Amino acid sequence: MLWLAQRVAGWGRVYVIEALCRSGVYASRQWLLRHACDGDFLNGYFAGQVATAAHLHEAIVGTEVDDDLVDHTGRLLKIMADCGGMGMTLKHYPPAPIVLAAHVAHLGRQAPAVDRYVDVAVIADHLADRAPEQSGCTTEQRNHLVRQYLAVLDRQDWCDTVRAGLDSDSDFFAWFAANVAARLHLRAFTDLTGDDR
Repeated sequence: MLWLAQRVAGWGRVYVIEALCRSGVYASRQWLLRHACDGDFLNGYFAGQVATAAHLHEAIVGTEVDDDLVDHTGRLLKIMADCGGMGMTLKHYPPAPIVLAAHVAHLGRQAPAVDRYVDVAVIADHLADRAPEQSGCTTEQRNHLVRQYLAVLDRQDWCDTVRAGLDSDSDFFAWFAANVAARLHLRAFTDLTGDDR
């Protein structure tokens, strides 16, 4: 099944990943923790299952944390932040505060990248825009996490990377700048949003 999971997309991927989460976690845990989500909208059906079955909360605080694990954790958190009606959300994932705290702590040592920036910004936006319990956090936990995420996003190297890497003519850029970046007052987009913070 792992061989198939590495090669299938769409609904086929959903079925195979769900099967791995039910019965193949032992042999496929490292792959599930780093590669299960391929960016498809349908990943929302199994992201929470992957986080739970592969014990993400143990892996992200463990001793073998690499960039692939941190990046995939970001994808899982981003998906779970907004997949209500499809799969498990952060609200229904008990280790959410632990995983979010570990994820943001690891970001400080990572090199900036556009995909990382976008994932982190979407997570921070979800946390800031919704009631704390929607992310399984207390108000204090949520506020602290948002401050930590914003501290990374507003670092000069991260700002420079996203300015240079995002296509300013794309529909995604326009949406991101007008919504996520504007709500969070992100430094990298201040010239576009009119915020001179």
